[in-house]
Amino acid sequence: MPPLPRRSLLAMLPALLTACSATDLLNATVPDDTYVRTEGLAYGPDPRQRVDVYQPTPPVRNAPLVVFFYGGSWSSGDRADYRFVGEALASQGIVTVVADYRLSPQVRYPVFIEDSARAVRWAHDRAAQYGASPSRVFVMGHSAGAYNAAMIALDSRWLAAEGMRPAQLAGWIGLAGPYDFLPIIDRKTQIAFDWPHTPADSQPLSHASNLSPPALLLAPTNDSVVSPQRSTVAMAHKLKASGVRVESELFGSVSHVTLVAALASVLRSRAPVLARVTAFVQSTR
Repeated sequence: MPPLPRRSLLAMLPALLTACSATDLLNATVPDDTYVRTEGLAYGPDPRQRVDVYQPTPPVRNAPLVVFFYGGSWSSGDRADYRFVGEALASQGIVTVVADYRLSPQVRYPVFIEDSARAVRWAHDRAAQYGASPSRVFVMGHSAGAYNAAMIALDSRWLAAEGMRPAQLAGWIGLAGPYDFLPIIDRKTQIAFDWPHTPADSQPLSHASNLSPPALLLAPTNDSVVSPQRSTVAMAHKLKASGVRVESELFGSVSHVTLVAALASVLRSRAPVLARVTAFVQSTR
């Protein structure tokens, strides 16, 4: 689909900022000449174990590769909704893998982390096939997806099950991630984590150590869904105290949802999310 005229985009901005189905409108703004997409590749036997790969156009030799996990309280989401993320990163020369994973109530913690680790293994093994370097693989996520990325990067159990180590990651990127959220109040999250039987070591903050790969942590200053102080700020402080390279920033111009939406060209002026992610990824060689 060709991108919508700018006048139409401006007319849609109020909906983009408030509607639950805003991803449809964001994806309608995506150009089709900045990437090549390969859809529905299986990293496991379950129908939810699928990825879409976005390769930059023109191709980039030994490009970095980002595996992106979306949010949705571990109970909703679809990789097709995040074409705007794949395009944004591919337009900056980054091979991007947008991954589905199994969701609650079909599964409970830690299955969605296991799926995410399996998707990372799949991407790592096929990086060269898509023009990327296996030594430049990053994990990235928004909200619940940032939790998945954090657990993969910080808690070695999940990649170890796939024959990998967090040290093999070039870095991890969290957008408005929940890294410390016990006790659980939200009903959907309670189901996903089998509350009140949720283990204490399910919290990413408890795994922050000097073994973490470099991290970029971004969040809204005022987030009504995930506490930026308890999660993003606390995680940045703990990693820095452990000697880990960390970049972090809180933005006053975006919400929990529009933080990730700011990757799309039509909302990019609201916060430099794409610029920060690109600079972080490109600084790791």
